Amino acid sequence: MSDTTTAGAQRPPSRWGLPEVKGHTRFLTAGAIDSLGSGLLFAFQVVYFARTTSMSLLEVGFALTVAQLLAIPAPTLFGPLVDRFGPRAVAAAGNLVAGGGFAAYLVAEEFWHVAVLGLIVQVGVSAYWTSYGALVALASTEDNRTRWFGLMQALRNAGVGLGGAVAAAVVGIGGVAWMHWLLLANAVSYLFAAWLLVSWRPAGADSAIAKATEDSEPDGGAEPEPEKAGGYRVVLRDQAFMRLVAVNFVFVLSAMVLSVLLAIYIIETLAGIVWLAGVLLTVNTVLVATTQTVISGWVEKHRSSRMITLAALLNAGAFGLFAAAGVVPGWVVVPALVLAILVYTLAEIIQSPAVSTLSIDLAPPALRGRYLAVFQMLSWNVGGALAPALFTTLLSWGRIWPWTVLIVLSLLSTLLVRQPRRAAVPAAA
Repeated sequence: MSDTTTAGAQRPPSRWGLPEVKGHTRFLTAGAIDSLGSGLLFAFQVVYFARTTSMSLLEVGFALTVAQLLAIPAPTLFGPLVDRFGPRAVAAAGNLVAGGGFAAYLVAEEFWHVAVLGLIVQVGVSAYWTSYGALVALASTEDNRTRWFGLMQALRNAGVGLGGAVAAAVVGIGGVAWMHWLLLANAVSYLFAAWLLVSWRPAGADSAIAKATEDSEPDGGAEPEPEKAGGYRVVLRDQAFMRLVAVNFVFVLSAMVLSVLLAIYIIETLAGIVWLAGVLLTVNTVLVATTQTVISGWVEKHRSSRMITLAALLNAGAFGLFAAAGVVPGWVVVPALVLAILVYTLAEIIQSPAVSTLSIDLAPPALRGRYLAVFQMLSWNVGGALAPALFTTLLSWGRIWPWTVLIVLSLLSTLLVRQPRRAAVPAAA
């Protein structure tokens, strides 16, 4: 059976909030592979280079930080390519680049090797995530897009969690040889994901690419469409979209709490319960993976702007609970942290599909690649790079400061959310 579906032939949502996925199994599998690879990347590469090279942990960390900083503007390179060639081609190319980078890790020995190869991997990963929203738009229709983003978010959390667990097992049980084999397996999986994306045939994708290519070619002196001629200037002048980018930047900082802030906060301020950081992370991962699709079905019934506002308010409440855990009596600490992670997780589950859906709704189809490139770069890339320095600096001022800043930013972000409007440029026929 070919991996093809007919636009508009969508079944009613299941009681689990799942969209109709028939014809899109290759896309789902590719997404799972990318998520698994992300989990391995986050949990594995620092330890790998520390054990297989003569570099110190500090040197490895600095080299990978340099790579991440240099990769921040990468989405701006891919946005026009998504508009010209379509998201499948760009995402597949990104997987090939990331897979090649992982394979090349085997020969890294010096600081500049790690920095350059880390940059290559980050650029490949960035190509995929710049294309991600447009890929979901190909698989979905307007009436089930939120559920699709919810499904992909659940898949991502499960994949990242599994990837981290696999990496931890290899590091804890196996030796350097096991690490080499894990790298090779990860590189091969990215190649397989690239093939899955190229061979996936969602309805209308090829005709949309043909139309985009035709519009981009000169035609007897005809002027290009004003929106395309403006390029990124059009995106940056779109106030509604840039407000959404600013809101998502705050959500990105909030998302980095688990990976950057929470463990060190517990270690520095709540001595004796260091083990709880891992438990809270596991609770978050399991809840997102198991409840995301159900709650996304509920989110889909409401305006995206209202759901985003609700998520920001829930985040503010969760951060207040995290802060309170540092000052309440000892017997209240664990219940406060558990309640905080539950509220925080609910906010994550609500905001992720709502923000992603609104980013597609606000992006004109002719410039969707550029819109999503700005969205990826100015919120995810910048936020992800800034969070470690910001949180550690604020924590050095006092244990309440990181949570106070996050509360203020979350509340301010609610003032930026606006009623979604339809994109001004009609979709390519």
